[in-house]
Amino acid sequence: MNRPRINRLLLKISGEVLGGPSLNIDPRKVEHFAAELKEARETGAEIAVVIGGGNIIRGAIFCGSGTDRVSADYMGMLGTVINALALQDALQRIGVETRIMTPFRLEQIVERYVRREAVRCLRGGGMVLLAGGTGNPFFTTDTAAALRAAELGADALFKGTKVDGIFDSDPVQNPQAEKIDTLSFTEVLQNDLRVMDAAAVALCRDNNIPIIVFNMQERGNIARVIRGDKIGTIVQ
Repeated sequence: MNRPRINRLLLKISGEVLGGPSLNIDPRKVEHFAAELKEARETGAEIAVVIGGGNIIRGAIFCGSGTDRVSADYMGMLGTVINALALQDALQRIGVETRIMTPFRLEQIVERYVRREAVRCLRGGGMVLLAGGTGNPFFTTDTAAALRAAELGADALFKGTKVDGIFDSDPVQNPQAEKIDTLSFTEVLQNDLRVMDAAAVALCRDNNIPIIVFNMQERGNIARVIRGDKIGTIVQ
């Protein structure tokens, strides 16, 4: 399968990208990731980023301990806003104009998400950080990423992970696991591969948005994927 031409992309990252072993947010990791995003933006692609909050709080853990699910999910959403603020600061210090948008109101801190405003920022050379998930409990940031990718007309959804793509078994547990270069949406859903949650995969399938899964820990990989290098796994 051919790789799509990437003019606009939605990058989904976990909060762990910004966290350290002893810090919820590691300033050095934030700075390194901001530099990575700047390099990727210099390819000419327009970039929107959906950020998770797992380095700060995982709603599922609180829910499992007896906290109300809705409250736990809202706590997780606020964690993503904290991550977005840290990343925005690092990006603006290196000259990348950045706007944070959330689906709920936090006017003194960030902007309310408006699709037209997000598109205007992207076209003007800025970067949009989309925090707060969908704004609704019971929906993951994966689903938020797929939703925003569809709304913003992204050419692809990039899913950054700790491994080089999708494998036929867990590469952490099985050193002999083989990477799969291409998959269909149907194969991902039928085999329950859990690249992203099923709702996100189905939303990308229904809107014909390829998902590219790749290793975020190797410097320069975002730009390489944009340029069409055959790294990672593509689901389309």
